[in-house]
Amino acid sequence: MKTLLEQTLDLWRDQLVDWPLAAKFYGSLSSVKTREFVLGDIHIVAQYNPARAASTTAQTDQKSIAQRPCFLCDCNRPPEQQSVDAGEFWILLNPFPIFKQHFTLPHKQHTPQQILPYYADFLFFAKELSDFVVFYNGPRCGASAPDHLHFQAGTKGVLPLVDDYMRLRDRQTECVDSYKDAVLLRLKGMYRKVLVIESETAEASLYLFERLYASLPGSKSEEPMMNVVGMYENGKWIVFVMPRIAFRPSQYHASGQERFLISPAALEMAGILITPVEEHFDRLTCDTIVSIYKQISPDEP
Repeated sequence: MKTLLEQTLDLWRDQLVDWPLAAKFYGSLSSVKTREFVLGDIHIVAQYNPARAASTTAQTDQKSIAQRPCFLCDCNRPPEQQSVDAGEFWILLNPFPIFKQHFTLPHKQHTPQQILPYYADFLFFAKELSDFVVFYNGPRCGASAPDHLHFQAGTKGVLPLVDDYMRLRDRQTECVDSYKDAVLLRLKGMYRKVLVIESETAEASLYLFERLYASLPGSKSEEPMMNVVGMYENGKWIVFVMPRIAFRPSQYHASGQERFLISPAALEMAGILITPVEEHFDRLTCDTIVSIYKQISPDEP
């Protein structure tokens, strides 16, 4: 029997043959424009990707959500969009990719976006889909379907934050918490707040995540604002948690030369700033990037 990873890779190959819309947008990835920025010790990549316009401009207020069908529910998905059965979740090809291989992992039930009760599932996917990074956007942090629980997965080796962490771990981290084999580290000098859980066991990773979750500002009815990126590498989980205080920066709503249509979600927080507007892509500067990060996720000194 094929592994979940093998089934997922088969899905990717089959969908590029059987689903013309997906084939079109995956084919256009080769022409996506990128720019690299160096901010001290770290790297940021800007991407001009017009296929992401719907996601970048998604209206996620309760009224807008109530007025549209949920595109992650079985009954509303395109007939061409096939799936892999992953227990309580489906694995779907994301037709509007950022990565060469990009998947959405929705829960089979229409349940609100929330990570704490499903963190073990997040770790499961990070390990079973070990060719990919798995990521989560909070309901007020870039999720275009905050009414339907889902993760996403994309090709490893793409996110600048992961590369920065591997280079800087030994000299730019401090231990915040620990439990058994796991540590919670703060990665300094990132211009946004980055916390990292390293663990060889799912149990210890969950324990530290629960403690971190409880420490973040929020209410009983609302999840603390955060994006989460995880992967399984060399026998351990590495999970990046990026707490936030804002949904979108002032530049998103500005006009004229001050406007940048960038709506930060997990991938932006992990170092890939995506805009569907070429002129905004061309005007982006290091100062603008720092301003966006400091508004969304200010790091303490």
